[in-house]
Amino acid sequence: MFERLHSNLYDFLKINNIIITGALHIGAHDCEEIQFYEKMDLQKDDIIWIDALESKVKESINKGIPNVYHAMITDEDNKEMSFNVSNNVQSSSIYEFGTHLQEHTWVHYVDKIIQKSITVDTFFKINNIDASKYNFWNFDIQGAELLALKGAINSIKYAKILYLEVNEKELYKNCALIGDIDNFLEEYHFRRVDTEMSVHGWGDAFYVRD
Repeated sequence: MFERLHSNLYDFLKINNIIITGALHIGAHDCEEIQFYEKMDLQKDDIIWIDALESKVKESINKGIPNVYHAMITDEDNKEMSFNVSNNVQSSSIYEFGTHLQEHTWVHYVDKIIQKSITVDTFFKINNIDASKYNFWNFDIQGAELLALKGAINSIKYAKILYLEVNEKELYKNCALIGDIDNFLEEYHFRRVDTEMSVHGWGDAFYVRD
C-alpha cells in the first residue's frame, strides 16, 4: 500500500550505505512482504516471521516459507491473554476495536483465542536465534507495536531500522499512538525518518538509529 514509503526506505538504505543482514517480521499474515525484503537483497532464510494465528503460520509453512513461528508478542512473558480474530484476519489484535469500528465498518471480530504471550527478547533466547543478525525490524500487530518494543529492550541494540505500523487515532482501545512510540524510541536513539498515513488514521513509519 505504501509504495512511496517503501521507495524512500530503499533510497535511504542505499544513500547511507546501510546493509540489512536479516529481518524480524512480527505480524506475518501471509508473508506477503517477501518481495519487499528481496529488494533489500535478503534471502528467504534471512527472515524470521512471527504470527499470533497458528492457522496462518501453518499456511506459510505449507507454502515452503522457512522460519515461520507461532507466537503472540507483547511486553510480558507467559501471560494468558485473549487474541481477537477478525473476519478479514489482518485486523486481528490483542486489543478491542476503537475507532476501527467507524473507519472500517465491515470488519468485526469473529473469535477469541486464549494463548500465552512472549517477549521478543525471550523469543530469541528460547529459539536459540542470534538476534544480532536481524538488524531490520518490521512490526505490524494492530496497535501492539509499542508493547513488542518494550519487550525487546535487550535485543533492540542490534536493530538499525524499524518499520512499524503506527496510529494517529485510537483504532484499537488503549493502543499506543505515534507520539508514544516516538517518545519510547527516542530513549533508544531512534528517530522517525518518514511516515505515510491512510485517511483512516493509521499508517506506516520507519525509524533509524542515530
